[in-house]
Amino acid sequence: MADKTVEVKDNDYSLTRVPAEGKQPMWKILMVRIGALCCVSQLALGASLGFGMTFWGAFWATMLGSVILQVVSWAMGTAAAREGLSTSLLTRWCGLGKGGSAIFGLVVAICMLGWFGYQNAVFGQGMYEVIGILPLWAWMIITGVAVTALVAAGMKWISNFASIFVPLFIVVVLVSFFIVLGGGEFTIDLGTHPGPELAFGTAVTMVAGGFIAGAICTPDYGRFLRNGKEMFWMTLIGTFLGELGMNLIAVVLANATGTENIVAMMMATSGVIGVCIVVASTVKLNDMNLYSAGLGAATAINALFNIKINRNILVWVAGIIGTAASIAGMIDYLIPFLSFLGVLLPPVAGILVSDYFILKRNRKALEESREAGELPKTVENWNPVALVSWVIGTCVGYFITVGIPGLQSLLTGAIVYIALMYAMAAVKKVPVAEMKFKETDQVL
Repeated sequence: MADKTVEVKDNDYSLTRVPAEGKQPMWKILMVRIGALCCVSQLALGASLGFGMTFWGAFWATMLGSVILQVVSWAMGTAAAREGLSTSLLTRWCGLGKGGSAIFGLVVAICMLGWFGYQNAVFGQGMYEVIGILPLWAWMIITGVAVTALVAAGMKWISNFASIFVPLFIVVVLVSFFIVLGGGEFTIDLGTHPGPELAFGTAVTMVAGGFIAGAICTPDYGRFLRNGKEMFWMTLIGTFLGELGMNLIAVVLANATGTENIVAMMMATSGVIGVCIVVASTVKLNDMNLYSAGLGAATAINALFNIKINRNILVWVAGIIGTAASIAGMIDYLIPFLSFLGVLLPPVAGILVSDYFILKRNRKALEESREAGELPKTVENWNPVALVSWVIGTCVGYFITVGIPGLQSLLTGAIVYIALMYAMAAVKKVPVAEMKFKETDQVL
C-alpha cells in the first residue's frame, strides 16, 4: 500500500528519528523532566507522605521509589537518545513489531489523554477557587486551550516554558519551606505525623506508581538528548531533585501546617500568589501528558492505516476532547480505568529494555540506519511472544496487589519475554539475536 501523507511538516519528528540539528541542550530537557515532577501532583504526594509518616519514613519510601524510577527511565531513555525515537516508535524495533506498536500507541494515547483531562480539571478548579471571576467551565477551557497551544508548538517551546516556570515554582515552594522553618506560628516535629499512619509499603507504591507511566514515556523527550551520558544525568538530577527534593519539602510543609490539602498548605505559607503559581504548575505535567498522547496517536494511526497525520492536528483533537471531558465531569469515571492502565503500560517497558539491551535482535539494523539518519528498511508485523509477555505481565500486576503492581508487571513482562524468546530460539536452533518473525518493508 502506498504511503499516504496528510502533513506538510513534522515539527517534532513524530514518525522519524530526531536529527542532529533537532537535538536540544541537556539543561532544557532537564527542565522538562523536573517540570514533570515539580507540580501539584508531586507536592500532593509528598504532603500525603508527611501527613501519615515521620520524616525519615517518608525519606526512605521516596528513596526506594525514586531509585526504581531512575533505573526504568535511564534504560529506556538511553535507547531513545541513541536512536532518536519516541517510546511508541521505538517499540516497533524493540519487541512489539508494527502491529504491537499500534496497540501500544493507542494505549499511551488513551492513558495520557485521560490524565490530561484529569489534570486540566484540577488546574481549572484551582484557578476558579483562587481567582474566581469566571465560572469553572470557563477556566477549564482557558487552561485546556493554553496547554494544547503550548504542546502544538513543539518540544522547543515546551522546554522554553519549563526553563522559566520550573524555577519560579521551585522558588515559591522554597519560600514556603523557609517560612515554616522560621518558626512563628508553625511547629515542626519530624518524629511524628499529624494524620493517620501510612504503611511503608503503601508509601513506596505511591511514589513509584505515581510516576511509572511518566518514566515509561521518558523517551518521548529523552530522544532530544545526544547520548546515554546526558540521559543518565538528566534522569538522575531530574528524579532526585524533582521526586526526592519536592517530596521531602512537602513532608515538612504537611508536618508544620497539619494538613495534606495543597491549597490550604500553600495559602498558610506563601499566600494567594504562591497558590496561583503552584496550581498553575500543573501545566508542566499536563503538557507532557498531551505531548505523549499526540505521539502515541500518530504512531498508532500510521501503523494501522499507513497514514502520516500532522502531529499538531492530533494534539488539537486530543486537547479538545480532554478539555471537553474536564467540563463534562467525565474524568472522575476514568480513574479506575487509568489505574488499570498503570499496570498495562509497564510490561512494554520491560520488553523494550530486554529486547534492546539483552537480546539485541534489531540493534544492527538500528545502528546501520542511524548512521544514514533513516529508519530500518524492514520491521516485524507482529511479535506474538511480546504480546503474550505483555498480557502475562499485565495480569500479574493487576491480580497480585501485594507490593508495587506497576513494577511487578514490568519485571514479569521482561522475564517472561526473555525466557520465551530464548526458548523459541533454541527450538529453531538460531541465536536469539537472529530470532525474527515475519517482516514487512512498510515501516511507515
